[in-house]
Amino acid sequence: MNASTHAVHNHEPAPAGAAPATGSRLSECVRHAMDEYFANLRVEEAGEIYALVMSEVERPLLTCVLEHCRGNQTRAAELLGLNRATLRKKLRAHQLV
Repeated sequence: MNASTHAVHNHEPAPAGAAPATGSRLSECVRHAMDEYFANLRVEEAGEIYALVMSEVERPLLTCVLEHCRGNQTRAAELLGLNRATLRKKLRAHQLV
């Protein structure tokens, strides 16, 4: 497993009292993925990058939060800062229910 893969899969919290990093591991992972995306991008493929990133990130985010909450949608909505109806709409859109 390389260092970047390890960073993605290492779910251990930062040690108590640790100084905050300049960027979070999550933001570093996103930055790395976007750098790779642009390095491999062909000009004709460019466009609607915001929508692409959001669609790629939202499904695994919802899945992970639901797993963390053991399927409790009310708790998942609270953690996400969404109301339950919005969460349900997103779950249906991603065919997670």
